[in-house]
Amino acid sequence: MAEFKLVISNPNDGNAKQLEVTGKEANSLVGKRIGDTLEGDKIGFQGYLFEIKGGTDQDGFPMTKRMSGPQKEKVLMKGGTGFNPTRDGLKERKTVRGSEISEKITQINLSVKEVGNKDFNEIMEE
Repeated sequence: MAEFKLVISNPNDGNAKQLEVTGKEANSLVGKRIGDTLEGDKIGFQGYLFEIKGGTDQDGFPMTKRMSGPQKEKVLMKGGTGFNPTRDGLKERKTVRGSEISEKITQINLSVKEVGNKDFNEIMEE
């Protein structure tokens, strides 16, 4: 059974909130990819629309949009998610996860695309 921590950022006010989902709500996220949109009704935010921005797996490795699928691989990187080069031309082999959400993902980062009827902070306090 899947269990995720959702980090939901609201670009309108710059706040981010954390929410844990399990069971049916969490299973609806499995198979989605970075960049996909998610209806807020599935996770308790009526009328909201979210975009999946990324996440990390159980070992702390970040998800990257460059790889399809849920697998973990070592890839040669010259920048981007998981690697910040300290000088020009620097490349390094880093372990990253693919862009698909699986049961091995523990944290999913979401961003608000469309706001629903209720205020974001009011829903989080309930």
